[in-house]
Amino acid sequence: MGEQVSVSLLGLGVVGSGVVKLIKNHQEELAHRLGCSVQVKSILVRDIEKVRDVSIEQTLLTTDPNDILRDPEVDVVVEVMGGIEESFQHILDAFSAKKHVVTANKDLVALHGPELQQAADKNHCDFYYEASVAGGIPILRGITDGLSSDRIQQVMGIVNGTTNYILTKMNNEGVSYENALKEAQELGFAESDPTADVEGLDAARKMAILGRLAFSTDIELSEVEVSGIKNLDLEDLKYGERLGYTMKLIGFASCEKGQVEVNVQPTLLSKDHPLADVKNEYNAVYVYGEAVGETMFYGPGAGSLPTATAVVSDLVTVIKNMKLGVSGHSAVKPRFKKELKTADKRLGQYYIRLHVKDEVGAFSTISSLFNTFNISFKRILQTPVKKHEVAEIILVTHQTSLETFNHSLHDLKNLDVVMEVKSYYKVEGDVEREMAGVTKTL
Repeated sequence: MGEQVSVSLLGLGVVGSGVVKLIKNHQEELAHRLGCSVQVKSILVRDIEKVRDVSIEQTLLTTDPNDILRDPEVDVVVEVMGGIEESFQHILDAFSAKKHVVTANKDLVALHGPELQQAADKNHCDFYYEASVAGGIPILRGITDGLSSDRIQQVMGIVNGTTNYILTKMNNEGVSYENALKEAQELGFAESDPTADVEGLDAARKMAILGRLAFSTDIELSEVEVSGIKNLDLEDLKYGERLGYTMKLIGFASCEKGQVEVNVQPTLLSKDHPLADVKNEYNAVYVYGEAVGETMFYGPGAGSLPTATAVVSDLVTVIKNMKLGVSGHSAVKPRFKKELKTADKRLGQYYIRLHVKDEVGAFSTISSLFNTFNISFKRILQTPVKKHEVAEIILVTHQTSLETFNHSLHDLKNLDVVMEVKSYYKVEGDVEREMAGVTKTL
């Protein structure tokens, strides 16, 4: 390797522009860390004439990917164009040409990560994707390097800034979902089509990646259970506040005795939980290791320069590997055969809001049903509803299995005294604190 490393970009959007700015403005720092300069040699774009917010020589731009993928002088390809199929083929072609690859493409890594890693290994190339999860937060490196000596048991986090901004507005200001989403779009935190964010798909992709690395097993995106925030009711957030909880869209992954579960769902977090104070567009990932105990990674989950920082950090690692002659040997490969945790072993607490007939014995009937499933209550709130002869009951259970909870929910809906199960959510990080009385009427 000479005194200069040549890098080419596939894409020059928000993140790509940030990467170019960092490489251009941090030449002294990069030369100090690497002992060589880093040059952007070429950039793939769709429209060369487009006006951009980064100063770049027109001669570096091309609309032909082969100008990059078949250029023997290009050492590293940075994929920041997004999408799946086209990017997938470009990266495979880069590996075939013995070029190392850095990507920020979470959709691609979630769907084809193991396949791309195999192609990288086959060609003795590096493949890094720190920027695919939580923007500028070094969570993947934290898991694979910083916690490499530990056995990670649980990873949970707020990994989507759009939904966290919306829920912050709903929790703190009582803003409706529709108005909070509109504000997030106006501020640029949400896309014009926010489907992937609000339905939890974006978070699910990130949790698939985190689960693979944390538990050394291949987790498919299709195996991540997903529920979004579109149908949240402000009433549940208000009741959660009174009970000491705050609502967050939580990505959750755990591994116990070799059995794995990964899901994304709206969750009521105890206000004592470290993730409860993560607000607005910020991300945070909470990691529990057998030896280290609790750790948390916090920071901006998106944005041009934060995400570009993660990309360039990966680039620095690739170049260091090139100088040391260890390229293609640093990947964390699957170690364990995947075994998904069954519903009877998935334990948790649950919040339930019911509309019931306001008559003598109604709660006793409900309580008896839960007793048959050996489910006890940690919180109980009851309040009259404006509708005639209707009462609203909010229950928070002690820990039970998902299987048992689902069975109890099925039977609950069939009780004559239950008019409607309005909502139910998982509860995390509950604390053993006494309330003023077991039952409270609002």
